[in-house]
Amino acid sequence: MDPSIFKAYDIRGVYPDQVDETAAWKIGHGAAQFLRSLLRGYERGQANAQSVCVGHDMRTHSPALAKALTEGMNSAGANVIDIGMIDTPQMYFAINHLGTCGGVQVTASHNPAQYNGFKISGKEAKPIGADTGLKEIKHIAMSLLHTRIQSDGLVEKCDLTEEYAEHVLKFLNPRLKRLKVVIDASNGMAGKVVPAIFADLPIEMIGLNLRHDGSFVHDPNPLVEANLAGLKEVVLREKADVGICFDGDADRLMMVDENAINITCDLVTALMVPYFLRDNPGSAVVYDLRSSHVVQEEIIKHGGIPRRERVGHSYMKKTLRDSHAVFGGELSGHFYYRDNYYADSGMITLVHILNILSESDEPLSELIRPLRRYAGSGEINFEVEDKIGAMERLKRKYSQGQIDDLDGVTIQFRQWWFNCRPSNTEPLLRLNVEAQDEELLQAKLGDLKAFLGSPVDH
Repeated sequence: MDPSIFKAYDIRGVYPDQVDETAAWKIGHGAAQFLRSLLRGYERGQANAQSVCVGHDMRTHSPALAKALTEGMNSAGANVIDIGMIDTPQMYFAINHLGTCGGVQVTASHNPAQYNGFKISGKEAKPIGADTGLKEIKHIAMSLLHTRIQSDGLVEKCDLTEEYAEHVLKFLNPRLKRLKVVIDASNGMAGKVVPAIFADLPIEMIGLNLRHDGSFVHDPNPLVEANLAGLKEVVLREKADVGICFDGDADRLMMVDENAINITCDLVTALMVPYFLRDNPGSAVVYDLRSSHVVQEEIIKHGGIPRRERVGHSYMKKTLRDSHAVFGGELSGHFYYRDNYYADSGMITLVHILNILSESDEPLSELIRPLRRYAGSGEINFEVEDKIGAMERLKRKYSQGQIDDLDGVTIQFRQWWFNCRPSNTEPLLRLNVEAQDEELLQAKLGDLKAFLGSPVDH
């Protein structure tokens, strides 16, 4: 088994060269053994406590990988609840709804069709990453010599479609406006889940790329501008109120307004701040440190407590839980909710956007306009072999700024700031710059590019 498939937050690689049924069996055995080891004594007798949920996305090889994963779990003595083809947020719901010790979703998220992988969650859908158990699972899986171990566990199939839809729709304002919404499902799980949940609502929903058979019209990554072209065309043609593009496993989304203008996800976070703090005064709101300063300003303005956090769902979820924050947003399109088990959900985010639009007489572009206070670069990648050395040189070059090392290096000045952080898996530095206006942004970006080299397309 290729050890490089174990990443910081999940397991992912090309099928079948890196991720195949043998690897799935070993990972299933390791995951079940680890997840069950976390149970306390009094929990072991509870119904489903020693069971593990297994689900999968729509990729052609996902069912076979899920079957091998399940057999590996059974060999470790774990019972498996097979919840079928689902979006990843339904896994978080299932773990909590059924009371299992964890779950594994077979998915490669936003990656192209030849990829697959595994997202592992523990009890209460707490994330299992490199620092919270994935290293231990890797050690167990890599130590297994064969996959011919006696199977002691059982498999139960369970369809939670109705219960999951009820959970998502409980956040919906019953007084919806007659909105026109364009959904690009990216040929991913949103193609199955959105119609199942939203079909009966009093809104006009126009679906794109709903077919979910493992082939993609465009890669299921909404953060790539080229992948939004079809969505934008239909939003303009149909005079829609909003356009939404989901990623492959439907835990992330990107939005465009009625003019087909992109709304960066930090501005979506800022948009939702007054909406959530109105009913949760004084609550914390979590955001990743790449986000525009407008997010912190909006949280303070509306009486909330800003919680700035490292990039990555395991950090965001932990801080959300520790601070009992009402919600959190990440620049990557993940949005997390206290009342959704502190987990992210693309479908619940769609519900809240529908609620916000229904409460206002203004179009989405006007709701966002006051939040476009600064000029931002977006994330830019640079190929750098000595990532640590480069960040240290940045600190020396910009030593007059306010410096912190929460995630990479962030350096702030009165009129502009930047964050530069290393990739977990590649020789890349990822740069985000924000300034008070476009002219200053371009000047500072030019200085940083001269220092870091030419950007690369990643």
